[in-house]
Amino acid sequence: MAKSISLRDPGLYLNRELNWLAFNERVLAMAQDERVPLLERLKFLCISSTNLDEFFEIRVARLKHEIALDAEQIGPDGMRPREVLGEIGERCSAFVQEQYRLLNEVIIPELAEQGVRFLKRADWSARQRAWVERYFEEEVLPVLSPMGIDPVHPFPRVVNKSLNFVVSLEGKDAFGRASRMAVVPAPRCLPRLIQVPREVSGGAHDYVFLSSVIHAHVDELFAGMSVTGCYQFRITRNSELYVDEEEVEDLMIALEDELYARNYGEAVRLEVADNCPMDVARFLLEQCELGEADLYQVMGPVNLNRLMMIPADLERADLKYPGFMPAMPTGPIRHGEVFEAIGQGTVLMHHPYQSFFPVLEFIRQAAADPNVLAIKQTLYRSDPESPIPQALAEAARAGKEVTAVVELRARFDEAFNIAIANRLQDAGAHVLYGVMGHKTHAKMSLVVRREAGGLKRYVHLSTGNYNPRTARHYTDFGLMTADETITADVHRVFQQLTGLGKALKLKKVVQAPFHLHKRLLRLIRHEIKAAKAGEPALIRAKMNQLTEPRLIRELYKASQAGVQIELVVRGICCLRPGVPGVSENIRLRSILGRFLEHSRVYYFHHGGDPKVYLASADWMQRNMFRRIEVAFPIEDEALRARVIEEGLDVHFRDTANAWDLGPEGDYRRVGPGEEEKAFVSQQGLLKSLSEG
Repeated sequence: MAKSISLRDPGLYLNRELNWLAFNERVLAMAQDERVPLLERLKFLCISSTNLDEFFEIRVARLKHEIALDAEQIGPDGMRPREVLGEIGERCSAFVQEQYRLLNEVIIPELAEQGVRFLKRADWSARQRAWVERYFEEEVLPVLSPMGIDPVHPFPRVVNKSLNFVVSLEGKDAFGRASRMAVVPAPRCLPRLIQVPREVSGGAHDYVFLSSVIHAHVDELFAGMSVTGCYQFRITRNSELYVDEEEVEDLMIALEDELYARNYGEAVRLEVADNCPMDVARFLLEQCELGEADLYQVMGPVNLNRLMMIPADLERADLKYPGFMPAMPTGPIRHGEVFEAIGQGTVLMHHPYQSFFPVLEFIRQAAADPNVLAIKQTLYRSDPESPIPQALAEAARAGKEVTAVVELRARFDEAFNIAIANRLQDAGAHVLYGVMGHKTHAKMSLVVRREAGGLKRYVHLSTGNYNPRTARHYTDFGLMTADETITADVHRVFQQLTGLGKALKLKKVVQAPFHLHKRLLRLIRHEIKAAKAGEPALIRAKMNQLTEPRLIRELYKASQAGVQIELVVRGICCLRPGVPGVSENIRLRSILGRFLEHSRVYYFHHGGDPKVYLASADWMQRNMFRRIEVAFPIEDEALRARVIEEGLDVHFRDTANAWDLGPEGDYRRVGPGEEEKAFVSQQGLLKSLSEG
């Protein structure tokens, strides 16, 4: 044991922002992987672009905000925000270059070979050019609003992440004005990719970019003047919502006001076409109050995510992952008898390999069942069109006691959640927005039903959201149980969310911000004590992010004591595994693949009596101290074995979509042995759990 090493040494911690960039590089690696179907590669490319947008909108914006206020916060890694921002600029520049190289040199040519073509302006035939001209005059021109820039018309307020064109001009207009610059915003009501009819292009899947259509006819917007240049650009803005919860009287009204303001926050990034002259780029930077370090010149559409419509809309099964049918659990629940099935024993589901339908039926049947008296539900990221809010509204209209805790502040889903809250309130449900200062991130549903022996409670708990759409793409565990202790605990958590009073004591469920952090520390220390006594000691966990400094230090202490630690962390990780004398007993890997790994699993050997929890919480400061979270135990031996195998074991056998993290902060992709066939954990789970 290296006692001389301080576990607070900044060298033992990876920077959060830079480690996130490493995560997004792994996403891009999936787009580079020739083993991945072509349209799925395009999808991963688009996801990497959307991820980067959010990174600038939130993380880079926050760093810039700290620097501007001279309130720089230094994390456990010891890096100052200015230093981090400098490295972000260098890495993001290289990352963006690789994105567009991949698009232009690999994906677009390979799509063309498969009959999916993006028609360039320079290559349009006379017939195609005539069709584009007609489309421009009928669909585009009527909704365009070119904006000249002069002392009376200052640079317009450009909407966050919108497509725009800066146009350089010569000559005078009808009023004698000699403006040199104009901005043409592309209306958001228009598609960024337009499919050309087969009879015009000769291909079944031929597209033109809206930017090309506008560019080809931009001179028509400035009659009598000469257009000397036209260049697309996009501004990314600070999208953090700043609501002083102690001052507002109505959180929903305050958020609605902030949602509008989000479109016009401070600029943090400028993207321009690669052929844009530097004098024009500098003009845009000046208008945005940005420096050249904030400029990204791109060879292609300034918003790669617009290409997502191709894999979303194109019916080409040969270019996508094979379809599959999620399995239904066995027993009465398979036949729709949800409460009978839960009454017979706890039901464990692993989505998307197993169907989300039983969860929907749980809520639907509760809404329709005359014996159900009350339903309590948390909603973090849902959808106004989801069957779950609809069923809750129907239950409220039927006279049942419906309580919905809708988290309005779920980032980028605020508008959806406001719509859900309004719909439920209109139906007569009791709608609450959680607890001031704490986001409600727990995933819980409680049903109270009158039965022969009296009132009985049924509960659904999950690691993921009540959203049927994401349940097809995110891996999550869900648990349905009538266990009297767990249902009573969930009832108490709802009491705390909707009422007032001291933190209530829970027997099995562990709640943040009151007990989860302390329980995890205690469980880690139990393994340390066992290891020091020469007994078996093992910690295993799966989560999305690992950043909480005290938990990381405790894991380092456990490693030093000889505890074997195996971690699956999909995204940000600030812990350095494999550091001599500190973390050589820690193995850490990231899994990326067809589905977004989203489940949280905690395992502690605990002297041969394993403690296994599923949870809504990552090991982050916000989850431990600023969110309402729940972790719930898996006590049934057979179900516990399933969670260990499906949530942990299988990922450590992956030799295709796994990346191991090294002590220097580098991720190395795991490959099979020389005579070994590659094993993909998600494919293995599909084979064993789904119905084919």
